Amino acid sequence: MTGQDTRRKNRAMGLMVITAVMWSLGGIFIKLISWSPFLIAGIRSGISGSIMAMYMAATHTRFKFNRYSFLAGIGLGFSATLFTIANKLTTAANAIVLQYTAPIFILLISAVFFKEKMQKQDVLVVCITMGGMVLFFLDQLSPGNLLGNVLGIFAGVTLAQMFVMVGRGGDDDSTRMSGILIAHAITFLIGLPLGIPQTEEIAEIEILYVIILGVFQLGIPYVLYGIASRDCPPLACSLIGMLEPLLNPVWVAIFIGEVPGPFALIGAVIIIVTVSWWCVRNR
Repeated sequence: MTGQDTRRKNRAMGLMVITAVMWSLGGIFIKLISWSPFLIAGIRSGISGSIMAMYMAATHTRFKFNRYSFLAGIGLGFSATLFTIANKLTTAANAIVLQYTAPIFILLISAVFFKEKMQKQDVLVVCITMGGMVLFFLDQLSPGNLLGNVLGIFAGVTLAQMFVMVGRGGDDDSTRMSGILIAHAITFLIGLPLGIPQTEEIAEIEILYVIILGVFQLGIPYVLYGIASRDCPPLACSLIGMLEPLLNPVWVAIFIGEVPGPFALIGAVIIIVTVSWWCVRNR
């Protein structure tokens, strides 16, 4: 590897760190906004989608509408909406860590729908992760918290759908970026009509918060991810991306004082360590 290649790789990994940190801001700002989660998700995606469209136009990335980009868009759109709802119902830590079980559901979806054979290590990883997920339900929870945990898991399932469809579409920036753009459009078009009737009051400061979500928590990070992924090795992207589930609950704990229960903390450690190990083993 030449010195120039090393600098490009280090720069890409630095961009990935910035991306993961910006992604981690979602939990606290969603908590600070009193609106319906549908409205939060819709407006956030409307702003973020506009940034993504401008980026694709500036880089001459062709919009590609096919079954892979469409199904990826549906998966990511539902994941973003479900995560936002889960963040309102349960702790930020529970919502983000349960969403990050997506790699396990990638294995299950690939095995069930595409008949890909799972290795013994894959089965072990799935079992351990499922055990970690169970721990999230052992703390004393209200019905709303329970529903939030369930929606967090479904956010992981639909996020896995996005990854599987993008993978099936080949190593194509157009398919990946188009899927993200479609996801933002779906979330915006669904979120607004469902969220507006459920939102009674909109404070000026909350408008600022949702702009921060759209621009700095989703819009710019997705652009940075698109740039970083060209030179940042997949393993590095996966592991650096783990900063999001680690930092997300930290910001919420510092600024809001919300702390997950002891069983959820143990489950979070099990899931993050297991998924990280799986990424290392596969790459």
